Amino acid sequence: MCAVSTSMETAAESPPGYHHGNLREALVAAGLAHLDAGRSPDFSLRELTRQVGVSANAAYRHFASKEDLLIAMALEGFRRLTLEQASALQAQASLAAGFMAAGRAYVAFAQRHPALFRLMFGRFVASNGSEELRAAARMAYDGMRHCVAAVLVRPVDDAQVEVAAAHTWSVIHGLGHLLIDGQFDTKTADIERLIEAVLQYGDKVPPPDGAAILPTPV
Repeated sequence: MCAVSTSMETAAESPPGYHHGNLREALVAAGLAHLDAGRSPDFSLRELTRQVGVSANAAYRHFASKEDLLIAMALEGFRRLTLEQASALQAQASLAAGFMAAGRAYVAFAQRHPALFRLMFGRFVASNGSEELRAAARMAYDGMRHCVAAVLVRPVDDAQVEVAAAHTWSVIHGLGHLLIDGQFDTKTADIERLIEAVLQYGDKVPPPDGAAILPTPV
């Protein structure tokens, strides 16, 4: 949940106009924009090349297949999530506050980029053979483990840290999925307070005014 590294490759935040030398970044950005528009990841590489304004053959110089493009898109997703969590964490005065802020950033990312979020954490990552992508996914989890270790003041390889990290990720990731899948009526909930409440409850601290912030299941 918390981020400790931002050393992943970068891509533009929005599809740039193509010019010689940035076709790879343009295709990644076009793919991300396609997902953010609420469209299915079942697009074709040829479809994106038309959007960018180049031939399909030009795209294949950078991506041998659509799967390679999806890997690059997921990597960019992990980079953005890491940056957003790191920024949220560093903006707080204490580790506890940073922990909560990173949790809010995680759920906010899922809400803003639901299709990308599903790509990053779906079967695609586990089923393909990209070591770079698996390392990026592992880095996201390791960042959370380090954050939990700092809050608990325990070594990162401590058994209690491992359990607490798995619990925290399960809670915050599950909440993110429930929200983007429309399982809660977000109009009845203060999402930021809800996130803090469920994390505090996981640490056996009763959530403040729980009845007032819990959303209504759809």
